[in-house]
Amino acid sequence: MQTTILKEGVLAPPISANDQDGKAVTLEEYLGRKVVLYFYPKDDTPGCTKEACAFRDNLPKFNTVGVEVLGVSVDDERKHKKFAEKYNLPFRLVSDPDKSIVEAYGVWGMKKFMGREYMGTSRVTYLIDEQGMIEHVWPKVSPDNHAEELLDYLQQKT
Repeated sequence: MQTTILKEGVLAPPISANDQDGKAVTLEEYLGRKVVLYFYPKDDTPGCTKEACAFRDNLPKFNTVGVEVLGVSVDDERKHKKFAEKYNLPFRLVSDPDKSIVEAYGVWGMKKFMGREYMGTSRVTYLIDEQGMIEHVWPKVSPDNHAEELLDYLQQKT
């Protein structure tokens, strides 16, 4: 099953899950602020680590322009906690083990790696505006320069 990535200008689907500390996370708590909602395949893998560390290193810049960062994967809270502690990640990692969030955002589907097909999370990022609408979508993300790409977009908008 391949779902469809959401488009700009639609209301972001609600989120009701826990972060790496077991605390409830909803999008409603971020109304009035922009949110980078980035989806990634798996904690503590090379690409996902590179992407998370780039968000960590650039978090002061995101905060300066009033943007919150949330990472989402289907890993459980325990794995998120270990990942966040290992790399000193100062933002929330949302746990989605039942896949309700990745399916709602259209990022769960068939993937291929080394000739093998499997179901997994695509690396997609949504920028959600202050009213909870999807402002921009990055459907194919390269972990190498994605944080900088987002910052460039945000700086052009201000």
